Amino acid sequence: MPLRPTHSPDDGFARRMGLFYAAYFVFGGIQLPFLPVWLADRGLDSRQIGLVLALAMAARPAVVPLATRLADRFGWLKGPLVASAWVTAAAFVLLEACHGFPPILAAYALASLTQAVILPFADAYALRGLTERGRAYGPVRMWGSASFIAANLGGGLLLERLGAPNVVWALVAALAVTALTATTLRPLRPRPEAVAAHAAGPSLWRSRTFVAVVATGSLVQASHAVLYGFASLQWAAKGLDGLEIGALWGIGVVAEIALFAVSGRLQARLRPLDMLALGALGAVLRWIVMAFDPPTAMLPALQCLHALSFGATHLGAMQFLADERRGATAQGDYASVVAVVFAVTMGASGLLVSAFGSLAYLAMAASATAGAVIALGARRYARA
Repeated sequence: MPLRPTHSPDDGFARRMGLFYAAYFVFGGIQLPFLPVWLADRGLDSRQIGLVLALAMAARPAVVPLATRLADRFGWLKGPLVASAWVTAAAFVLLEACHGFPPILAAYALASLTQAVILPFADAYALRGLTERGRAYGPVRMWGSASFIAANLGGGLLLERLGAPNVVWALVAALAVTALTATTLRPLRPRPEAVAAHAAGPSLWRSRTFVAVVATGSLVQASHAVLYGFASLQWAAKGLDGLEIGALWGIGVVAEIALFAVSGRLQARLRPLDMLALGALGAVLRWIVMAFDPPTAMLPALQCLHALSFGATHLGAMQFLADERRGATAQGDYASVVAVVFAVTMGASGLLVSAFGSLAYLAMAASATAGAVIALGARRYARA
């Protein structure tokens, strides 16, 4: 996708967007590993914790497609982004006041509904603004990945120093900073053609390329389910301690950041379907090797493949969606399908690991292979 600058590249849009991603992923870097600790501290058992956390995935297909279609219909992006960040912060304040499973479930349901739209709106806003300015998405988005690592470490220190009861207050603080950074984002000019496309244009799902991008992205991202759910347990069983396991996760994110940093140059050479195919093939290699319980010395190299299996797949999808006039709708539909496919795969992964151990990664390799076949096929007819 060629970059088409229509604004000065020095107006601060990319810098402010990078600050937004950094703030939001501090929230994510605390929420993902440490919210379950807070829930357990409030007396929830493992079944109840699982139900509460499942709401985050379930919320996406419930609200995101509608919210993003409304955004494209009325030309809204920044307003809903700011509002959703503030409302999510307020919902977490409510969550902090709750005790017992039903109130916590209800409060987290509210938080999940508004949190679900933050990243689709942000990505749609970033892709449009960056494309207009001739800037690449990856070097801006990488600040989110960097802050995610910092938040993992900082959240651990918070938990150690202040205790589990303060986790939610840390999340509220991160969301407040996210909302404040969202208010400082550079405004985007109205795009009447996008509103017209929403009203009169054909459905996105009538485009074979759009379907191929969504299918590939969903299958490859979902293929991480065994890794995300069970890798730490498997590595601990091999004798690795907490520091070593944390370092392995960090290596994967650092590799992702490195790819994001150079993605502007790659974007000039590789089309979106090329990036998606590269990500899918990297995932196939990663999961096949992981399936056969590789020696510990190989794990750092395998974690570096996260740059392809996650990073290249994400960049390829974002690169394609950046050209869609109904950017919010495209982002919402993509995020919703990824969430549904990932949730189903995550549910199946527990059964697969229980039955087959590390060989469960072969099912993940099959999912990534299906994504590679779709991407390569779409690449062929797109070139024809």
